[in-house]
Amino acid sequence: MPSIPIKTADELARQRHAGALLASVFEMLDTFIVPGVTTLEINNRAEAFIVDTLQSRPASKGQYDYPYVLNTSVNEVVCHGIPKANEHLKSGAIVNVDITLEKEGLIADSSKMYLIGDVSPLVRRLVEKTWEAMWLGIKTVKPGARLGDIGHAIQTHVEKCGYSVVREYCGHGIGKEMHEEPTVLHYGKPGTGEVLQEGMVFTIEPMVNQGSSKIKTKKDGWTVVTRDKKLSAQWEHTIAVTADGFEVLTLRKDEIIPDHIV
Repeated sequence: MPSIPIKTADELARQRHAGALLASVFEMLDTFIVPGVTTLEINNRAEAFIVDTLQSRPASKGQYDYPYVLNTSVNEVVCHGIPKANEHLKSGAIVNVDITLEKEGLIADSSKMYLIGDVSPLVRRLVEKTWEAMWLGIKTVKPGARLGDIGHAIQTHVEKCGYSVVREYCGHGIGKEMHEEPTVLHYGKPGTGEVLQEGMVFTIEPMVNQGSSKIKTKKDGWTVVTRDKKLSAQWEHTIAVTADGFEVLTLRKDEIIPDHIV
């Protein structure tokens, strides 16, 4: 198995800076993502802000020949939704906006769910429970814990809430490259998988379906949707393993780490 990169103090400082800049992109978008806006307009606004204001590189653009700076995954789209000029966000919809940013050679990766206009309680619950699942996974992170502990915490909460975890896509190590070791599954058994060490940096990004976990990729080769056309939600943060726990490198100012999750 390929080795898992351990970040130096300098690399971690630069990646922390990239994460803070990325958090500011979402803060800028918070007032922009409203009913009627198109997903391509979201992409273009984010690109201008990353490049012109933050003097940074949108790391997704050009990766695997992808021409945009972010993904916009609306309603039943699980991940990799392509921004479109004719896709207007409607009240009642949900959209995951997934963005990467590179600064001084280090990359941060995060995604956030946006509730558009008047969203039903059932839809809101899916989004909230997915956020909780991500945090339960994050809070298992510490030196000596194992990757399976993360997946188990997420899977247990998701299934207790009556939802399903997408298994084909997972978290990943990140640093100088967008995708590094390790692979971070969002399901699994406690006490299994690689042992976490201080200096590891990876994403935790569960994709949670309202119905079946089964998915399919559309003919465009990018867009992944639920097979049963029910909704899907996702949240993502970039996490560093510290000497005594974890640090969320992409934490936003509006986000409070939850103390207790039921």
